Amino acid sequence: MLLAAASVAIAAPATFEDVSLAPESFWNGSDLSGSVQSGGFHFYNSYNTQYGSWDSFAVSNTTDSVTSGWGNQYSAITGGGADGSATYGVAYSGYTMPATMRFAPRQLDGMSMTNTTYAFNSMRDGGMFVKKFGGVTGDDEDWFKVTIFGQLAGAPVGSVDFYLGDFRFADNSQDYLVDDWTFVDLSGLGVVDTLTFGFSGSDVGDFGLNTPAYVAIDNVIPEPATMSLLGLGAVALIRRKK
Repeated sequence: MLLAAASVAIAAPATFEDVSLAPESFWNGSDLSGSVQSGGFHFYNSYNTQYGSWDSFAVSNTTDSVTSGWGNQYSAITGGGADGSATYGVAYSGYTMPATMRFAPRQLDGMSMTNTTYAFNSMRDGGMFVKKFGGVTGDDEDWFKVTIFGQLAGAPVGSVDFYLGDFRFADNSQDYLVDDWTFVDLSGLGVVDTLTFGFSGSDVGDFGLNTPAYVAIDNVIPEPATMSLLGLGAVALIRRKK
């Protein structure tokens, strides 16, 4: 019964509202805990004490949807979490490790995603080391995407692409930068126990991708059928105990 109850608990969505943060603050792994949990999901982190830098996941409730630059790396362009919530996750794949999350094997319904203010403004405005998407004329076919890779027991099972900016359309009026929370369907990955996030784009220099490799995420939802099966498993176990 305890095992079944634990399995049902693990199926809880990750909303990040269960991560305690002071207002207008963030967790970036500086406590050297190596991970943070929301719902039934573990979000991993690598923090470098020498440089005060981090990789993989942070959690934030900062609301600055205006300020450009690295100093505002923890804010979503929406100014808050999905569905009007305060707290959300920030995935960053840097030099140490890709953004990685792990959980008990299950099929996922999906998660909500949007740009960070840092990435959005860099694509919109350009800068010293980053290109303004579309170029001077708006005709340059620039793009930036995050790829979610699914794994089960260490073996790859598939991937899902989500474009955070896409200027490849013949009609420039269709070009876009994501500035709202968007649901990304992950059910096609099947049963997985690990997700990693990779970033790619058209603006690449000598040291790799120039566009800041960040995405904000929220509301990671297990597939409802998986949760139902776990519930049925609990009932069956109780019956066997009787």
